[in-house]
Amino acid sequence: MFNFAFDKRTIIIVVGVILALWLVSVGTDGLLSLLLTIPGVLIALTFHEFAHAYAADKLGDDTARIQGRLNLNPLSHIDPVGFVFLIVAGFGWGKPVQIDPRNFNGKYSISKAEAIVSAAGPIMNFILAFVFVIIYYVLFGVTDILSGLSLQWQQIIYYVIMYTISVNIGLGVFNLIPLPPLDGSKILMHFLPYNAKQWFYNNQQIFYIIFVVIWISGLSSVILNPIFNAVLSGMSWLVATIFGLFI
Repeated sequence: MFNFAFDKRTIIIVVGVILALWLVSVGTDGLLSLLLTIPGVLIALTFHEFAHAYAADKLGDDTARIQGRLNLNPLSHIDPVGFVFLIVAGFGWGKPVQIDPRNFNGKYSISKAEAIVSAAGPIMNFILAFVFVIIYYVLFGVTDILSGLSLQWQQIIYYVIMYTISVNIGLGVFNLIPLPPLDGSKILMHFLPYNAKQWFYNNQQIFYIIFVVIWISGLSSVILNPIFNAVLSGMSWLVATIFGLFI
């Protein structure tokens, strides 16, 4: 994922201003939305980065283990700036998991091993989204487990689950964009011919600029929204079909 390095004081000021402006613009409803979004964001970012660390560790690189990243403690994986951006801007990042390709066990080529590590994060997000779609159907579709709770608590649980599904699908789809610094670029690199791979590597700065332009211009929404909706619809259909077979 992202690996930005800025002065900490600058980061605190920028994030503080962005968060303050966002809260002012959305008011009380926005604050409630923020609170309900936090669990999903914590889950999505923590499991995403853990998946990178776990995959690298299984492939022989213990760098993440040594750095204390092979756990599900959000404090080990959350980047404050990326966390705030994911809440208020719809995209964000965690602390990048560092790997040392020289430590891979040789079971796969270095290129393939790096692609596997990169793919682990988005795959984990899709798995989590699918799990929470199942939870949604269990709680709101085929049982009355929540009938004893007040309507307010039922709504809170509903929104937390839906935000968690949304954030995980969004983070998974977003990171599969084949542009640096996203995971998709490392996956793409593995499948490129040697000359194309070298050209791609030598011109990464151009792709960084393309990525920024796509995001600022709003083209990212045009590109990603149909994919997001297709993934969500597919998961919902699959879970509904599975439950339909047993009801």
